[in-house]
Amino acid sequence: MSFLPKISFQYEVEEYLTQVFRNKELITALGTQEAENKYQSLLSHLSHPPGFTTVRVNTHLASVKHVKKLLFEEIQKQFKGLCVPVLEHPKLQDILLIPVIGPRRDLKKHASEVIVGAQCGYAVLRGAHVYVPGIVSTSRFVKAGDLVSVYSDIEGKCKRGAKEFEGVKVFLGNGISELSRSEIFSSTGPLKGLGIRMIEPVYLSPSFDNVLPSHLFLQNLPSVVVSHVLNPQPGEKILDMCAAPGGKTTHLATLMHDQGEVIAMDKIANKVKKIKQNAELLQLNCIKAFCYDGTRALSAEKREDKQEGPPFLPESFDRILLDAPCSGMGQRPNMAYSSSLKEVTSYQPLQRKLFTVAVKLLKPGGVLVYSTCTITLSENEEQVAWALKTFPCLQLHPQEPHIGGEGMKGAGLSLDQLKLLQRFDPSAVTLQGMDINSLRDSREDDLISLANKDCIGFFIAKFIKSNSK
Repeated sequence: MSFLPKISFQYEVEEYLTQVFRNKELITALGTQEAENKYQSLLSHLSHPPGFTTVRVNTHLASVKHVKKLLFEEIQKQFKGLCVPVLEHPKLQDILLIPVIGPRRDLKKHASEVIVGAQCGYAVLRGAHVYVPGIVSTSRFVKAGDLVSVYSDIEGKCKRGAKEFEGVKVFLGNGISELSRSEIFSSTGPLKGLGIRMIEPVYLSPSFDNVLPSHLFLQNLPSVVVSHVLNPQPGEKILDMCAAPGGKTTHLATLMHDQGEVIAMDKIANKVKKIKQNAELLQLNCIKAFCYDGTRALSAEKREDKQEGPPFLPESFDRILLDAPCSGMGQRPNMAYSSSLKEVTSYQPLQRKLFTVAVKLLKPGGVLVYSTCTITLSENEEQVAWALKTFPCLQLHPQEPHIGGEGMKGAGLSLDQLKLLQRFDPSAVTLQGMDINSLRDSREDDLISLANKDCIGFFIAKFIKSNSK
């Protein structure tokens, strides 16, 4: 049941992906038709939002039960008494899951239209209201208080300030304009704040604007799994190599009970600022964030004793998370992927540089977790095959919890090796909507099982560095 158009790619990227998902190993294992069906299903899933909103509870400040109660009350208030459950996860005991209601096909469209940019549109599909910077155009006579229908310009072809748009646009739902057209496109400078308050979104999920900000962190389910797989312990020294915006960094610190040291690095200053803000908001003190390029984080010479930040001496860390920069093709929803093939294929060498530094910075006996939010072989299973060949000191290790599927065939890894990997594949479930009636009739176990699969595309590999040199 595809409600939104399948994700589209530039021609060269589409050709590239077609070869990835029709590779010989995969065709031999599944057959041509089954492999093609899975690929087409994946393309449909990627354009739709995940079936659940996942929030991680900051257990450093509050219990899951307490936050669950507060969140349930907040959702009832937002949904005007509609009874949508808040679920606890049996294997990820610091997250809460809220089923997404939709797509709602019976919404009436209004004459007044607002066009938003693609990124803003994706946020609306996941529960956000529309903020002024996301608005590209509106109908001629929109006034504050008007009922408007909101559409996403997924191809980025609408001119800012246009009074009408006949290009490709996707209906996101209805809302109430907080401002007039003239206020939205005021020439006195970029406006901030709420532009459209969504009252009838196509996908109904709660807004988290200023909702329990120090107690909750919006995070995709596989992103939470990663930190549990790394399993940091109190008192250890942990490195999060590519840390912004700090979701995993703050999770690692929480799992360590804020005892020990979490070094977070990112090479973009504004992103490092965001890490520090998140650490402060969640009241975590063991995080130290640095603006630094991870590929240069290995020190070639002796450091001063008082130096806290990078570069670091070899074998400085007990555990390292390399949530690597990647092509991001697993992110949902995304209806038009704009990167070129040159951009897509540029990530593999960068990931290998970062990985090489990570191996050298890891203590013998230490744990290295590598993850991406993409679906390609070259950034995932091929990287594992390369790492095992390049670094004899590394061994693949079982992951706990293991919630995703096994790795994808095509990189020459053995079946036993593939079973040690986690690949979250959205096409593992049938694309289906959720309405209040089906939700009411569903067992909690079935909903949890669905949430485990109907999430973003993601990949995790866990390595142990052997003690022998």
